[in-house]
Parts: sequence; C-alpha cells; structure tokens
Amino acid sequence: MAPDGPTVTRSTLRQQIADALRDEILSGRLTPGQEFTVKEIADGYGVSATPVREALVDLTAQGLLDSAQHRGFRVHEYSLADHRAMIEARSLVADGIFRGLAESAPQNPATFEALAGVRRRGEEAARAATAGDLNVLIGYDLRFWRELSALFGNPYLSDFFHRLRVQSWMYTVPHLRRAGELRGRLWAGHCELVDALTARDPRGAHAIIAAYNADSLALVERITGERTL
Repeated sequence: MAPDGPTVTRSTLRQQIADALRDEILSGRLTPGQEFTVKEIADGYGVSATPVREALVDLTAQGLLDSAQHRGFRVHEYSLADHRAMIEARSLVADGIFRGLAESAPQNPATFEALAGVRRRGEEAARAATAGDLNVLIGYDLRFWRELSALFGNPYLSDFFHRLRVQSWMYTVPHLRRAGELRGRLWAGHCELVDALTARDPRGAHAIIAAYNADSLALVERITGERTL
C-alpha cells in the first residue's frame, strides 16, 4: 500500500508520519479494520522503518490503530456505543472548560480577547459544514476545538479533548461518506458557541453543545440504522 499523503521530509519524521497517517484515516483512505505493515508504510513514504514503527506505536497509544500480532497494524474499529461514550466524555470536559473560561474572565480578560481568533477558525468550520465539505470541515473543526480548549490553560486536558475529537471523527467519517449529500446536515454552530463564551454564559454554551451532540448522534443513528440504549 502506498498512501496518497503528503511528501514526508526528514525533519520531525516520526510526527510527520503520524500526522499523515491520521489524515489518511480521517479522510477515509485508510478504513476501519484495514491492515498494513511497517514495511508497506515505509515503502510508501520512502523512509526507513524506524520512524514509521515509532509513529504507528504513537497512533496505537492514541486509540487510532491496533497492533495485529504477526501482521503489523490495523485501523481501529469503533462502535456506536463507543461513539456515545466519547460524546459523554467530551461533554464533561467541555463543561469544565466553559466554566473555567467564564470564571477566569475577570482576572484574565486577554483570554476572552483570544476568542476572537478562535471565532475566525469557527467561521471557516461553519462555512465548510454548511456546504457539506467534510474534508475541509474536519481540519478546521479540530483546529477550532484545539485552540478553544487551549485557552483553559491545561495542556493535559487539551490533549485529551483533542484525542476524543479525533476518535469521534474517526468513527463518524466512514458513515458520513456513505450518507450522500451532507449540505446542511452537519453542525455549524461554532460561532454561536464562541459568542456564548464571550458573553460569559457557560449555561448557554452547554445548551449549544447538548443540542449539537443530540443532533450529531441522531444523524449517525439514521445513517447506520443502529441505536444504543
């Protein structure tokens, strides 16, 4: 297998390979359950096996890959129940972030000034969502949430939240790509959320995310024909 990813240079090779393979997974070019070896990836990118193996181990630790004994690696397969659990975890983390941002505003107004930059990312994500452009949406959506969670000032929490976002997209992407036209069917409330946070309204932000989660889960359930208890 030779991925159609970007050309990889020698600098930060391990991270570049991991990022490229993550993009392959989120784009749907590497599908759930698909198996490959270190050699196949190394040959595809024209690099040695060592940084590839390191990158694959990193992605395994992040829950994106499984180590297939004697066969290499395979793309992890998440279930609808897994996805629901991810949404619940995301909601708990997001509520903590929203409350923290609201409480820190009087002491650190610069935090809320930084929301203007996050809002610009949200505008791009919202435009892509409205147009049904999944490829563009995923990139901007991940960046939007990464920058928003970073304002909380806890890199461990931000990294955990980003991992949940990636895993959620990893589950939904194959289903959304089978759903046909996505125009108007994807969440585009990024700016509405930033406006609620700028107004120091964590309850309003919670309501926006609760509606987003319910609508997103309902969409996946309609596409898959499955429901979780």
